[in-house]
Amino acid sequence: MRITPVLLLTALTVGGQQPQREFTFNVTSQLVIVNVAVRDSSGRAVENLKAGDFTLSEDDKPQKLSVFEYQKLEATPLPPIVPTPALAARPAAPAPKPPVREAISTSKPGQIRYKDRRLMVLFFDFSSMEQPEQIRAQKAATQFLQQQMTEADLVAIMAFSNQLQVLQDFTGDRDRLLQVIKGFHIGEGSELAALGATDTDDAAQDTGAAFTADDTEFNIFNTDRKLSALESAAKMLASLPEKKALVYFSSGVGKTGVENQSQLRATVNAAVRSNVSFYTIDARGLVATPAGGDATQASTRGNAMYSGSAQRSRSASFNDSQETLTTLAGDTGGKALLDSNDLTLGMRQAQESVSSYYILGYYSTNPALDGRYRRVKVQLASHLKAKLDYRSGYFAPKQFKEYNTSDKERQLEEALLLGDPITDLSLALEVNYFRLARDRYFVPLAVKIPGSELELARKGGNESTVLDFIGQVRDTRGRIAGTVRDSIEVKLKGENLGQLGKRFLQYGGGFTLIPGDYTLKFLCRENATGKMGTFETKFTVPDVVADQKSLRLSSVVWANQREPLSAAVGSAERNKKLLADDPLVKDGYKLVPSITKVYRKDQDLYVFFEVYDPGAEPTHKTADISASVSFFRGKLQAFQSEPLRLTETPAKGNVVGVHFRIPLATFAPGPYTCQVNVIDELGKKFAFRRAPMVLLP
Repeated sequence: MRITPVLLLTALTVGGQQPQREFTFNVTSQLVIVNVAVRDSSGRAVENLKAGDFTLSEDDKPQKLSVFEYQKLEATPLPPIVPTPALAARPAAPAPKPPVREAISTSKPGQIRYKDRRLMVLFFDFSSMEQPEQIRAQKAATQFLQQQMTEADLVAIMAFSNQLQVLQDFTGDRDRLLQVIKGFHIGEGSELAALGATDTDDAAQDTGAAFTADDTEFNIFNTDRKLSALESAAKMLASLPEKKALVYFSSGVGKTGVENQSQLRATVNAAVRSNVSFYTIDARGLVATPAGGDATQASTRGNAMYSGSAQRSRSASFNDSQETLTTLAGDTGGKALLDSNDLTLGMRQAQESVSSYYILGYYSTNPALDGRYRRVKVQLASHLKAKLDYRSGYFAPKQFKEYNTSDKERQLEEALLLGDPITDLSLALEVNYFRLARDRYFVPLAVKIPGSELELARKGGNESTVLDFIGQVRDTRGRIAGTVRDSIEVKLKGENLGQLGKRFLQYGGGFTLIPGDYTLKFLCRENATGKMGTFETKFTVPDVVADQKSLRLSSVVWANQREPLSAAVGSAERNKKLLADDPLVKDGYKLVPSITKVYRKDQDLYVFFEVYDPGAEPTHKTADISASVSFFRGKLQAFQSEPLRLTETPAKGNVVGVHFRIPLATFAPGPYTCQVNVIDELGKKFAFRRAPMVLLP
């Protein structure tokens, strides 16, 4: 079930003037780095060139060199690590789990942080590799570090399962790198690898399970997550002007058509701008696919196995996953290692490709942030004869106003995957739970946005803007349990427009979940300026059916407003049936949860909750519920409402809804603890719930 999302304009709890905003003027300049390898006719690196020997242009316009540096990289290998017989006989102690860093150490613009060093990143995509492939990648990386690492090499380690992790910054300490590699938790994220490839209907497996919805949408997002992680890794490395080689271990990246092309293009563009080359390695090695499938898969159904369509589908899916690896490598100047059981060959290719080179940097004379391709041309003085190897262009950054629909959608998904919050737009959020069936609960979502932070654009005589909302609920294993995605146009005029700076916009939506522990990450973007805000919280949906001792209750909603649905300033859709299923909607009014639990004396306090399975026996057709609300200041009871007695037939699902409305005019300002007391007279059970509250004058 999906509840119709609506936006309501709600009263501001705290009165008074809004604080004046501070204005900051920013001047940005775009430093472009070009790494140039110069070789003579024999293929040897040409050294001792000066900045004056180079001329550089962008879109045929001359550019002034601001950064010039030569990186001389030695190829002398470090002595191999050979374990002594005594150490080899001793059982290896379990490696500790490597600590997680937030990001790669950055450099100031134009600073050469790693002089005469080769920068390599080992990136392990555990979400695409099953356990045998994870073990193969781990062994290959260990062998490379022990036997093939050179004196010039600095290696960083990243991993991706549910999120991007920097396990080790650039270092030449082999012992430290080996400790990190051996500390991998083999099997982490491997359950996602089996879901990564989508077969056609003809090649689907006959598992004997009940029908489930098509997982194409999941696979689109799963593929975008992998590519987005690579894009984030490239952006982390952008501040380092040195040439970087990223070795990507995976078992292929499947696609579902053109849906992933936008994210693939964004990943390649980010790598090109950051001077990062992808060297992709298929950790599956050399694969031979049996015509009828192997023992790891269930049999195909129908006539697919006999007509050959099942085998064609598997081959197409396999080739498609390798095509993505080839595209990532080819479009960024790297190489792809496919169908080879010697995975160290791919790392050696990355190592050998980064030889001595010149770092040229310039501040572009074209300040436009339009996202267009800029062609770069580097030439030597006419008396010098050599071959130049460099990237011939880059895509300029984009301002939000230049984004197309695809860019905006990708930005939302990228922001949702970031580990750090975005706070340009302030958000407050609350979740509750209400039982739908014995094993399913509706979790309404309430999000509050200060109206003072919105910049509305004039359109058609009204002030309007568009708000985008995207959210994900994940379980304890990191799997997606629910998603929400809405785009709502907000239109304000007259009194509502004049009071926007002193009021809130409140978004309401919801998820349907089973009992368990979850993490919710929610993001909102205002499309006039591109300002975004994220909110992340953990919550629990309890299994009230399992509680046999106390009275079964939903969560308690504390509110200070009931707004008519007709007053909504925006909605994603208008479906009367869906609105009727929302427990917070009654008689055309929506109960607006007070997320901050701060009230004024001129407001009323609304309290709502549901009682489940009242009575001593299931045969009872009439419930007998007694409820009241108490207010405490410290240890003293300041107020006790009149008991509310409900003797009625429970609604569908054996549910009784309880509503309170308490005027706050006679209460003294200050902090309170509110308590709901509920007694099931027939079942001889009781329950209570508490929440803090602050009352303002």
